[in-house]
Amino acid sequence: MEEHAPLSASKKCPHCGFWSQWQQHSNDTCERCGQLLDPERNRSEQAQEHARNEPLPQFMLMEIKPGDGPVLRFFKTIIRGGQLAFGATVSFILWFLTMLAG
Repeated sequence: MEEHAPLSASKKCPHCGFWSQWQQHSNDTCERCGQLLDPERNRSEQAQEHARNEPLPQFMLMEIKPGDGPVLRFFKTIIRGGQLAFGATVSFILWFLTMLAG
């Protein structure tokens, strides 16, 4: 029985028009000119990675400092829990409305 090669994909380079082997990764490059085959996806993934590594803004989550007293830390923890519950509730409502819209 003859053994078949696995399916392969190719993509036309947006810069030079040459069809290159494409592993469907954002950093795949053209075999002829060396440019990215999907530069928009690469930029999008880099922006997502940058946003993922940024700290949360101060208004999003109350900061509990190590120098705060035990009573203040307790109340800040309660407020932080409320903030997270509010965010989870809003996220659920948005997800539910999106699911209803289809």
